[in-house]
Amino acid sequence: MSVQTERTDTGTGTAAAPGVRKTDVPPPADGTGSGPARRSSGAYAPYLLLLPALLATVILLGWPLIKNGMLSFQNLNPRQLILHLTEWRGIDNYTDVLSSDDFWKVVQRTVVFTAANVVLIMVLGTLVGLLLARLGKRMRLVLMLGLVLAWAMPVIAATTVYQWLFAQRFGVVNWLLAKAGWSSMADYNWFGTQLSTFSVITLLIVWQSIPFVAINLYAATTTIPKELYEAASIDGAGMWKSFTHVTFPFLRPFLWATTFLEVIWVFKAFPQIFAINKGGPDRLTETLPIYAFVEGPGNQHYGMGAAISFLTILILLALTAYYLRTVLKQEEDEL
Repeated sequence: MSVQTERTDTGTGTAAAPGVRKTDVPPPADGTGSGPARRSSGAYAPYLLLLPALLATVILLGWPLIKNGMLSFQNLNPRQLILHLTEWRGIDNYTDVLSSDDFWKVVQRTVVFTAANVVLIMVLGTLVGLLLARLGKRMRLVLMLGLVLAWAMPVIAATTVYQWLFAQRFGVVNWLLAKAGWSSMADYNWFGTQLSTFSVITLLIVWQSIPFVAINLYAATTTIPKELYEAASIDGAGMWKSFTHVTFPFLRPFLWATTFLEVIWVFKAFPQIFAINKGGPDRLTETLPIYAFVEGPGNQHYGMGAAISFLTILILLALTAYYLRTVLKQEEDEL
C-alpha cells in the first residue's frame, strides 16, 4: 500500500500537521484476486474433499440403516413378502423384544462375553507388543510375520481350523490331552456345553485379535524418545518404573483407542460364533448379532430381527458416545 503525504499551508505561514492520503492499490498482476473472496473459497476446500467419502458413507451405511429402521416397525413375514404387503406394527416389535426375558439374558451374555475377550486381547496383545519392542531385528521379523499371517487368515477359514482342532473324535486337542494323561478327554465334546463352546470361541477371537493390538502397540513404542529412558535410568528407575512413568503415559492414547475398537469388534462378532455351533447348544451361546439373525431370517420374523439389530446399533452408538466424551475430556485436561 503506497502512502503519499502533503504539507498544508495556513494563513500564518507555519507548517501544519501533514495530511495523509491513501492511493488505490492496483490488483495483483496474476489476476487471482485476494481478500475475503479467496479466503471464503479456501474455507470450503476441505468440505469438498470430504464430500465423496460422505456420499459413500450415506449410500453404503446411511440408507441401509434407514431401511432397517423402517423394517423394524413392520410386520414382515413370508406372507407379506409373497403378497408384497406392508403391515405397520408401530412400536410393537420393540415392545415384544424389550419385554422378553430372553433378550435381556442375551444382552447380559453379550456384555460378559465381550468384557472377557477384550481383557484377554488387550493384556496379551500389549505383552506381545512390548516383546516386539525388545526383540532383535531377526526375531522381531519372524514374530511379526507370524502375527500378520494369523491376522490375514480369513475368519471362516480360521473358524474351520478350530473346529477341526477341537473335533470330538479326530481333533488334535483331544488327542494331545489323551497322550498327556487325560484319557477322559479322548472323546470330549467341546461344543456340547455353554462354557466349553465359549472357551473355544474366545480362544479363536483372541488369537485373531492379538496381532492388531500387538502391531499397533509396537508402532506406538517407536514414537517414545530414547532420551526419556536414559533419563529414567540415570534417576535410578527400574524396569517397572520406566514402564509406568515413561512407556505407559505414551501408550495410554493408543491403548484407549485400541480397546474401544476391540469392544466394537468383539461385541458384533458373528461369523465365529455362528460357524462354530450356530449359537448352540440350546441357544446358550447366542450373542446379540446371533440372536437377531435367529429371530429374524432364521424364524422368518424379519421385523423382529430388524428391531433387535437396531437396538444393537443403539448400544454401539452409546458406547461410541461414551468413548468420544472420554477422549474430549482427556484432551481438555491435557490443555
